[in-house]
Amino acid sequence: MADASLVERARRGDAAAFGALVQRHFRAAYAVALAQLGDPTDAEDVCQDAFVRALERLDQCREPAKFAGWLMTIVRNCAHNFRSYERVRATEPLDPASMNGPGPAHAARDAERGELRALLQTALAELSPAQREVVLLHDMEGWKHREIAERLGLSEVASRQHLFNARRALREGLGGRNVLREYANED
Repeated sequence: MADASLVERARRGDAAAFGALVQRHFRAAYAVALAQLGDPTDAEDVCQDAFVRALERLDQCREPAKFAGWLMTIVRNCAHNFRSYERVRATEPLDPASMNGPGPAHAARDAERGELRALLQTALAELSPAQREVVLLHDMEGWKHREIAERLGLSEVASRQHLFNARRALREGLGGRNVLREYANED
């Protein structure tokens, strides 16, 4: 079913229709939030907040067929608000390795995964927000440039250019290592 139909049904109070929209667009929203924030847990929180706001403001979606683009704008705004809030309330994150199960096998795997995550987050932080969004949607989510352009409000040429520049910067920053693919393959 098309987004426009789901939006219209959700506007009439159909919770299942909005649930379908959430299912359809969560991964993209998460990728955009992660691109903006760099932290998986924060990205999940921002996505949840963005979907709540989208539901509350569904009547403000002027073009239901372009729901995805409208939602991604909400996600970016929520991420920006979250970043502003976090600057005021800066805290040290917990070390995820200390929270995992016991045993040397877990410790070695978790240490390697933590190293990959740190390398990737550092390299992604050096990219512009648009470059992060495009590289995460294209390389981790498997989206085509047409989809990225449509949903992020870019041209296909701009999407390709962002991806090219992001990959070049990532290769330089990571010494040729494809941490993005390694990290994605760990799941």
